[in-house]
Amino acid sequence: MPNLDAAKSGQIKASEELVSSIVREVLQRLPGSAGIPTACAARRIDSAGGTSRQEASAHRKPSAGHGIFPTVDEAAKAAAEAQPRLAALSLDQRNEILEIIRRICEDRAQELAEMEYEETAIGRLDHKVDKLKIIRRVLGVEALRTEARSDSTGLAIIEYAPFGVIGMVLPATHSVPTMASNAINVLAGGNTAVFSPHPAAAKVAAYALDLFNQEIEKKTGLANLMTTVEEPSIQSAEELFHHPEVNLLCVTGGPAVVKAAMKAGKRVIAAGPGNPPVVVDETADIEKAAADVIAGAAFDNNLLCIGEKEVFVVSSVADRFIAAMKRHGGYLLNREQIEKLTKAAFTFREGAGKGCGRAHLKRDLIGKDPSFLAKAIGLQLPADIDLLFGETEEDHPFVQEEQMMPFLPVVRVPDVEAGIKAAVRAEHGYGHTAMMHSNNVANVTKMAKVMNTTLFVHNAPCSASLGLGGPGFLSYSIATPTGEGVTTPLTFTRQRQIAIVGALRIT
Repeated sequence: MPNLDAAKSGQIKASEELVSSIVREVLQRLPGSAGIPTACAARRIDSAGGTSRQEASAHRKPSAGHGIFPTVDEAAKAAAEAQPRLAALSLDQRNEILEIIRRICEDRAQELAEMEYEETAIGRLDHKVDKLKIIRRVLGVEALRTEARSDSTGLAIIEYAPFGVIGMVLPATHSVPTMASNAINVLAGGNTAVFSPHPAAAKVAAYALDLFNQEIEKKTGLANLMTTVEEPSIQSAEELFHHPEVNLLCVTGGPAVVKAAMKAGKRVIAAGPGNPPVVVDETADIEKAAADVIAGAAFDNNLLCIGEKEVFVVSSVADRFIAAMKRHGGYLLNREQIEKLTKAAFTFREGAGKGCGRAHLKRDLIGKDPSFLAKAIGLQLPADIDLLFGETEEDHPFVQEEQMMPFLPVVRVPDVEAGIKAAVRAEHGYGHTAMMHSNNVANVTKMAKVMNTTLFVHNAPCSASLGLGGPGFLSYSIATPTGEGVTTPLTFTRQRQIAIVGALRIT
């Protein structure tokens, strides 16, 4: 007979090696990995104060303590020990904890944004400040509720209970905002969290976590409601996925890291990739559409997963739309310049044909300023250009691949039907975000149904989907692959039903 124990051991080893390879791949591909410098030209930093702040930030790496541990095992056990104490607090007491996080994000937004900008060298400093100041829009204990239903047999009360310890992977693109947003959701629900920051943004994440925990402990006496490791790595991420004290995983990143987390055999809340398309039809307010598209695509140099990534505009209004884009801060590249930028931004697999999958995005230009991109193709542009854009075909890599840089491809389509079909193809079924600018209700309704994305925005920039100038609420984790959508405290709770039989009946 075969040795079953040996076979099982071999399967486990193979599975662990696969997880390791997947996590290694995602860490290499994410922005801010090795190869990206630790500082970049700060066109929006006050030059007089930049050097002194940069020097100071180099010494702000907190040592172990206040939630920072040498190993995942210690971090997870500390969070597990703290969780019952947090769960025992009333909602009002938990809200006091959430207010500490909100206040620190608001009061120290400039400091934390500068640290993240200096460490990752991507995005825009002013927008990183904004991303922290709007943390107050994240839902807290107000999202929790108790439901009840009754019939002739009695009363049922439905409450929302914590999972316990939640393992959370953070991206390099919005490290502290994602941590703060997720912490508010998680702690409101009575859970504690172990954070696994991207190595390219680990220092600022540890610094912020240390700030949060110190103030929380001072106010409540509770320690280690949020924990992390001193040196996050591929190995520490794997340990977090499989640690027995971790009850639930929340992953904000690309498809590879999502797949790695799902190999752990635990429930995963996955905030995956997106490639949000925009359709502009002939009935749109062209001036407003151009301004909104620029505002959304230029935000933080297009690092947002909800950001406008490609535009399909009906031919009859395309020239007007392009002219309006130029008026609102966009710089139009010609075909030759777009070709140069494409070669600078992508590597190509031979024999892969056209469309999604043939091009691989390089790290060099991700999240850089428009002037940085322009310099890469021999152009000298003023620092106040918000976005580069230009006309391409539908199968162009900038249309088909999720690029996170301030260049926006614009594709002419014969009519709105063709635009919607092209948008569906470019979105690749990620189910993330789509936008439309139109004053035709039938067109908007059709696109919203056909796209079936988690977020759909009409006549506004992408940010309106998260309560910024539109209805809704904010979160930096949009769970698209697993379907939870914009995360809230309820996302991190489990439903608990209490049946009271033969009593408390009024009718």
